[in-house]
Amino acid sequence: MMVSRKVTLGTKEWADSNVNCYLGCSHDCRYCYAKKMAIRFKRKTEKTWRIMVPNYKNIRKGYRKRTGRIMFPTSHDITLKSLDHCRLVLRKLLQAKNNVLITSKPNLNCITLLCKEFESFKAQIQFRFTITSCNDEVLKFWEPGAPTFNERLQSLTLAHVAGFKTSVSIEPFLDKDPFELIEILYPYVTESIWIGKMNYISSIGNNKNEQKYSEYIKEINSTNNLKAITLKSKKYIKVKINIKDSINNELLHYKLKKSGF
Repeated sequence: MMVSRKVTLGTKEWADSNVNCYLGCSHDCRYCYAKKMAIRFKRKTEKTWRIMVPNYKNIRKGYRKRTGRIMFPTSHDITLKSLDHCRLVLRKLLQAKNNVLITSKPNLNCITLLCKEFESFKAQIQFRFTITSCNDEVLKFWEPGAPTFNERLQSLTLAHVAGFKTSVSIEPFLDKDPFELIEILYPYVTESIWIGKMNYISSIGNNKNEQKYSEYIKEINSTNNLKAITLKSKKYIKVKINIKDSINNELLHYKLKKSGF
């Protein structure tokens, strides 16, 4: 009998707990799970999600040492608008001797400041930058308010040269072969690169232009392409590649279905 493997979803793949200090995100990514949940539970609307509202409770509170690693942030990004409050929360987390995974679609000015301000906490920090494609046309559609590829690459390079631990998330991968992007990124990665797929694709694509992009995403998320990416990741030796459970679970489901389970 084939037994389903335990799957760890969401932020639990990367960290033991998380902290956020804003509701909403100006990057307004079309595939954003936090956005979908905020709209579903009427905390935000499609139009108001991009307006970032400070969560003063989380900004003003004190933070103790937690067990394991903290991911910051998870449901919004570090932008020029949110930077001051994010710096304040980060300082509290680091002064409490926490290990922090700083995640971002990075703005170069923000990362420059964070690297300077938290240089003395370098041992407690790992940056994980989301870089999903090197094609700015594709990025502009899926992540309309986020930085360009070049700015994200510059941010990654900056953090690497400054001596911080660096990693990359290619989730969701937006090109059929994410290894073309990995070839550009790996020299500046000290830890690992993660590849994940887009979820909730069926909810995207109301007009002709949107349908073009969503149909392509469906195509590159085919079982055969997910298998090809997974196989290639096992043979890649330039940097450690981790396949996220969004892909592993999809392939497991396909295997179980094919076996009649």
